Amino acid sequence: MTSKQITVLCVLIAYMLINMVLGIWMSRRSARQNAEGGFLQSYFMGGRSMGGLVLAMTLVATYTSASSFLGGPGLAASWGLTQSWVAAIQIGTAFLTLGVVGKKFAIISRRINAVTVTDYFKARYQNPAVPALCSICLICFFVTQMVAQFIGGATLVQSVTGLPYGVGLAMFAAIVILYTSIGGFKAVVITDTFQGIIMTIGTFLLLFFVLRAGGGMDQLTAQISAMNPGWDMLGKGAYGEGVSALSPGYLISFWVLVGVGVLGLPQTAVRGMGFKDTQSMHRAMIYGTVVVGILMIGMHFAGALTLPLLPEEGVGSTDMVIPYIVMNYMPGWAAGLFLAAPLAAVMSTVSSLLILASATLIKELWLTYIVGNDKEKQAAAESRMSRYSFLITLVLGVVAFLFALSPPDIIVWINLFAMGGLEATFFWPLVGGLYWKKGNDKCCIASIVVGVATFIFFNQVKIAPFHIHEIVIALLFGGIAYFLTGMMTNTQPDEKTMRKCF
Repeated sequence: MTSKQITVLCVLIAYMLINMVLGIWMSRRSARQNAEGGFLQSYFMGGRSMGGLVLAMTLVATYTSASSFLGGPGLAASWGLTQSWVAAIQIGTAFLTLGVVGKKFAIISRRINAVTVTDYFKARYQNPAVPALCSICLICFFVTQMVAQFIGGATLVQSVTGLPYGVGLAMFAAIVILYTSIGGFKAVVITDTFQGIIMTIGTFLLLFFVLRAGGGMDQLTAQISAMNPGWDMLGKGAYGEGVSALSPGYLISFWVLVGVGVLGLPQTAVRGMGFKDTQSMHRAMIYGTVVVGILMIGMHFAGALTLPLLPEEGVGSTDMVIPYIVMNYMPGWAAGLFLAAPLAAVMSTVSSLLILASATLIKELWLTYIVGNDKEKQAAAESRMSRYSFLITLVLGVVAFLFALSPPDIIVWINLFAMGGLEATFFWPLVGGLYWKKGNDKCCIASIVVGVATFIFFNQVKIAPFHIHEIVIALLFGGIAYFLTGMMTNTQPDEKTMRKCF
């Protein structure tokens, strides 16, 4: 291991330890608040006390992943600014999520005392089959997404430090699992805030060192224009492969999957339950848009400028472009600080998935089906809630870790598959439930069954008419099933449900 790799490793370890300390600190604060607001509200919802900056940063950190810092910018080195323009749809996601879902979700969740998305479905659709079905889909897709994130984090540590894959995975997984298990929701959002700041700093560091290594903007752009003519034009093909205009189907698919479709992601929607007041939400809409804009534009623009800095023989894959630039053109301290950014994105995604999956298991399986309405069992459960929540969160993390030790062949596409599966499951039951009064339990079940079945079918048979991704087809068919079932049944919630949910 070189001296630079040792420096990078020390910075990464220090960064992960800071996250651990923050998690332990938040666990002590949360312990003092449990008596005031109840354990479930404190551990899984943080007492609904997020301010504007924290809400914005936890949304940004939850939404971004390692691909925002590695895959996307690496692809921009080949595709030029086309990739930057395609990724720009993500800039409005924080504004869209809070604007469409945030305020209504916050008001309703307080009325029904909800701490998970499935709590909302239980109150809105009044059918035990709905939260059970949603919980099964959520756990399945969350575990697969956590596996992908664990592998991404471990591979990053391995590629830049030379440590064996298993060592990197164990080090990375232990920190995330422990601070999430110990500190709960507040540990997640506080570490998300810290990670969001690190991501922003990392973006500016990369841009600065790329410009310095290339001799400034004018010299870099002149070299890129000579190597990859038309790199600054929308629709330019990959470097060395000629011109190939992006199809409308591809653009629509991408904008749905990582743009509009994020309204159906429970890990971002649940953030609408945890903010303090309307003013905090409004501030978060602005802060979140600015930060996502910096990350997406800055990282992809920097990636597009790296082409002259890469070796003639290439770097193997687009995922290795940014690590190559970092390890060859940045000093050790800066390389470590930048590489903490994609690590932060992975950690924040895992912690958000982990805490929501744990909350779902506690609320929908243990409290609903095991404890039930028995007052004696409920009293006994309250005393064991803290221990059980810690254990379930820990077990879920360990399960994902074990799968990541020997990743399946499908790991290349498993992250996008999980993301699309979550959107196919939750988009229409969530958005339709919030805004369409005729939406009922039959609509919800029909939408989930049709949406998920369509998504899996087109994913497996690899049929993509007009280059349209399966998530677009799944949302289309799921929406038709939701609204058609509603019009055919022509029923709406009872008066009590209407008062709570509208």
